[in-house]
Amino acid sequence: MDLVKLGIERSIMELPVIVDDFTHINALLEILVTIAVRFRYRRWRGCSCGGYRPRFISNDAIMARMTEDTRPPLPPFTFEAAVKKVRMAEDAWNTRDPERVSLAYTRDSTWRNRAEFINGRDEIVAFLRRKWARELDYRLIKEIWAFGEARIAVRFAYEWHDDSGNWFRSYGNENWEFDQNGLMRRRLASINDLPIKEGDRKYRWPLGRRPDDHPGLSDLGL
Repeated sequence: MDLVKLGIERSIMELPVIVDDFTHINALLEILVTIAVRFRYRRWRGCSCGGYRPRFISNDAIMARMTEDTRPPLPPFTFEAAVKKVRMAEDAWNTRDPERVSLAYTRDSTWRNRAEFINGRDEIVAFLRRKWARELDYRLIKEIWAFGEARIAVRFAYEWHDDSGNWFRSYGNENWEFDQNGLMRRRLASINDLPIKEGDRKYRWPLGRRPDDHPGLSDLGL
């Protein structure tokens, strides 16, 4: 089975960096899942590698498969895990990619966003498409407020402008509830929009992920 061994070793070398501490059980589980998903075996006549041929699956396919099933950190949460969960959510929403964002939620996830009620991933994607078609140059910062075994409370603020160039800072609070796989099954969000002048903006990093050295909400006095 030298071919199989070579393929698995190659898979390990190509794994994306998921966490810094590989002694963490979630990281070890992700590595095992990645290897299992990447290499499937089919009967192949005339093969000298035990009669099976490995079929290579791309990193993108692996990550899509993994995020369908689990989203570490998993409950019950520690403070550090809850903080990481909040930053992961912030990073995902700053992509402004509805399909990618939706993968963090269970297929039957329920939301209340302002006065709108949303059920399931298809409705989540449709809602986010409408949201980011209206809220242009969107930049978001989230901050943990409190946490429990499978729940996290978050406060956030994001800046955006409409198609007439009017700027706003939207302040909000969220309550999150997760399933055993770390996917969010319930999201309750209350949000208020404050009109601001362009010169009063506090978020000016290039669109996308907030840089690690950029101040958070508390640092900005928000």
